[in-house]
Amino acid sequence: MSEQPNPTRSADARRVAFLGPVGTFTEQALHREPDLAAAELVALPTMADVLFAVNEGDVDLGVVPIENAIEGTVNATIDTLSFDVDLVIQRELVEPVQLHMLVQPGAPLSGIKQILSIPVAAAQCRAWLRANVPTAEVRTANSTAEAAETCAQLDDPTVAAIANARAAEVYGLELGATDIESHPENRTRFVVVARSGIPAPTGHDKTSIVVYQRADRPGSLLAILQEFAARSINLTLLLSRPTKTSLGDYCFLLELDGHVADEVVADCLRTLRATQADVKFLGSYPAAGERGPAERARVDAAQQAADEWMTSLRSQIDG
Repeated sequence: MSEQPNPTRSADARRVAFLGPVGTFTEQALHREPDLAAAELVALPTMADVLFAVNEGDVDLGVVPIENAIEGTVNATIDTLSFDVDLVIQRELVEPVQLHMLVQPGAPLSGIKQILSIPVAAAQCRAWLRANVPTAEVRTANSTAEAAETCAQLDDPTVAAIANARAAEVYGLELGATDIESHPENRTRFVVVARSGIPAPTGHDKTSIVVYQRADRPGSLLAILQEFAARSINLTLLLSRPTKTSLGDYCFLLELDGHVADEVVADCLRTLRATQADVKFLGSYPAAGERGPAERARVDAAQQAADEWMTSLRSQIDG
């Protein structure tokens, strides 16, 4: 899962922008990738800032959230990728959303009077809060990382924050209670983007595109989907987004199994480009997930067996 090198910088000097501040789930996710964690990390305030920084060459790579299992797709990321920048997805990262109650070292939960976090995180912990700190006031922060930072600065044992384990580590807080979210199966998917470069196929890949319709006519979406169905290409995401040009004018973000190096995928994209107004290629990249390594190993083994079979056949050719 390696990126294309930037010819203007050595690998050791790569700069990676992420949705900040330090201690966000985005930063926690990239720290699980050794090559990203070893780079010079640049925290930026918004997802658009991260994407524009990559697009303008200020950094080599950017890491932004694109989908959450509970909240759905992250429109700010999708819209910026679709309309405002020309970037290519290099890989995806999937991070469990584990929320914890962060407190001052040694502070008891029974003494908590104020809790800092973002509304979404607080809502996902509503049941635990009601059962354990029912009288505590929940105050809004701009991010879970900011909540942890403010909690640490206040140095008040009656103030806590809902955030992740990385934020506790960064800001010197304790985990007063762990995994307090109501939906432990929640995950956030992030993408790593660059200005150019398509990672080589691995046998377990995704391709992301945006399809702009030539005309808003009956059956236009069906015509798009039939191109995938006719080739037995599995779609993993279909999302409509307004093009922001006129009322009722929409484009479609699609994610599909496979790589642009696969002939069947290339043929499908070629046909869509010829029949629709435009197709914007967002990348072919290694798919995340627990079955990824096993699937890639299976594909490698199958390819090796097929190569050996073909070698055996060719060895029998006369002359």
